[in-house]
Amino acid sequence: SKELMPPGVLYQNIMEMPFLFRNMDKEHESYRGRNVSVRYFVRVILERKFLPPLQKEHDVWVQVMGQAPQQNEAIKMEVGIEDCLHIEFEYERRVYHLQDTILGKIHFLLVRIKIKHMELAVIRRETSGDGVQAAAGGGNGVPPSTEAQQNVFTETQTLVKYEIMDGAPVRGEVIPVKLSLRGIPADLTPTYTAVNNRFSVRYFLNLVLVDEEDRRYFKQQEIILWRKELG
Repeated sequence: SKELMPPGVLYQNIMEMPFLFRNMDKEHESYRGRNVSVRYFVRVILERKFLPPLQKEHDVWVQVMGQAPQQNEAIKMEVGIEDCLHIEFEYERRVYHLQDTILGKIHFLLVRIKIKHMELAVIRRETSGDGVQAAAGGGNGVPPSTEAQQNVFTETQTLVKYEIMDGAPVRGEVIPVKLSLRGIPADLTPTYTAVNNRFSVRYFLNLVLVDEEDRRYFKQQEIILWRKELG
């Protein structure tokens, strides 16, 4: 905080007082979620003798440039239902910047159920509360405790959803995947992981297959987002 003017009397209706804050720590981006907000703002307080102080706040939106990861391995997994469905999906990378394009392929290795169509969605999962890291298992494969889960609130939002296949696939068929993050109407943010053990914002690719009886088979895969440029 800074004192802009010593005690005195204001005679003008309008007065400009320049100020400057140097080397302010802005570790995280501004974020406005459903249960969590990260705010940076300037607050001006005018103290008055014998009267309550006057106060005004003005928000400042902060973006933080990230760095490209040194290693960015591809995602490749096999999923399915025994003797009914077996698919292999691969995405080019695990980490993407906010203007990036996700590329991948889906291989059908075994198809014994009648698939009607397939969807790909980008999901944002906001987690907040006491002990967010413990509720997620701490990232070391340890199951979260019941107490940790009770103190945490999770909001899931589907940001965009596309139908990437229409009709029944056959064994050996390969479906290409191309999804532009730039085209998502919602405001994307970098991934936040257990910030001060109070909240996380994570992003997932959700692959959904729907059969002719409208049963849904899905698989989620987390992706990591970072900011390459401002704007």
